[in-house]
Amino acid sequence: MKKLFARKTKEVKTDAEDIIPKERSLVDVDYNRKKLFKKGVNLMADEKLEDAIEMFEQALRIEPGNVETLMKIGYARFHLDEYPEALKVYDKILEIDVTNPEAWNLKGLVHYEQKNYAKALDAAQKAIESDPTYGMAWYNQACFLSLLNQVPESLEALKRSIEIDVKNARRSIRDKDFMNVKIEEGFKRIEEVVVLESIRQGYHTIGAIVWTTFLDKVDAVTALNKLLEKGLIVQNEKRDGLSKIPIYDLADNIAEKIGKEKKGLFGITKKTLPRPIKSLKELSQAIQSVKESIEEEDVDKTIEIFDVFIDPKKSGEQMIENFFDEHREIRLWKIRLKDRGVDYLIDNKEKMIVLFDNIEGTVTKKLRSKIA
Repeated sequence: MKKLFARKTKEVKTDAEDIIPKERSLVDVDYNRKKLFKKGVNLMADEKLEDAIEMFEQALRIEPGNVETLMKIGYARFHLDEYPEALKVYDKILEIDVTNPEAWNLKGLVHYEQKNYAKALDAAQKAIESDPTYGMAWYNQACFLSLLNQVPESLEALKRSIEIDVKNARRSIRDKDFMNVKIEEGFKRIEEVVVLESIRQGYHTIGAIVWTTFLDKVDAVTALNKLLEKGLIVQNEKRDGLSKIPIYDLADNIAEKIGKEKKGLFGITKKTLPRPIKSLKELSQAIQSVKESIEEEDVDKTIEIFDVFIDPKKSGEQMIENFFDEHREIRLWKIRLKDRGVDYLIDNKEKMIVLFDNIEGTVTKKLRSKIA
């Protein structure tokens, strides 16, 4: 695994009084914690991980059980290669909330770095049990199963991760953890998915498909031939100087089912989806309804409307495709609301409204584009 941060250490002031105005700190205790937390996040962004940890630990003195702060400490410890300390932090989070899927997933990555693949697999499984729609946990489980040479199980987990997020198919092509499964027929079908997705995004020549998928040319051609045999794509030709080159596109019935992206001016893609305006309007209406229920602090109604954004039969599929991180956040909020009720809704009210405002802005732009 490539490390995102290098180990860097510089002297930094860590006295809370140097960071927080005294008059403000006396009035709002939580302000102190938030200020320290924000300072830690900024230090992480500057790759000053040890200094960031110091800030987060000061924030923990104000609120020892704050999961968000603990998660940052664990993340920083992990990227400093302080694996035993990172594990202790994730275990503390799981003592507070044993169903936290992110903590289980990150714990699995620590075991992975320690080459303890059996423990990594167990942690990934716990993450999936906590959140069956957590695509990255399914992907990591597939990696760990491959490393343990459990090939059929690895392929099945990888397929599940791709169903949740098709980007995992492309990610798997270059992932060395799948060396044990790449010769399997099941993985060849995943290569077909990657090629099909590339064509859907508007890449029609062999050269462009190889470039966007990271497949070898031989594997890309094999996948194209399989897709042609299955009737999922069609092949035409276009003139290139004195010669002709093959170009590939989705078969009409497939394009209608999964949508396709066409290259526009300057290479920008414009996506055309089935029933686009109706789907966007339904999503926009759901956003308005959920914002009202949040403002009214109506827990039951909020949980009910959250299902619209989560359920694949409603707007869940559209959320996963366009707002993957937000989709995951809403799932976590639903679990927390069921566990903690109105207090949790009040504490996170502002954060929820901001998230749905951001989604609404994007949806509104898409609607205007479609109507235009």
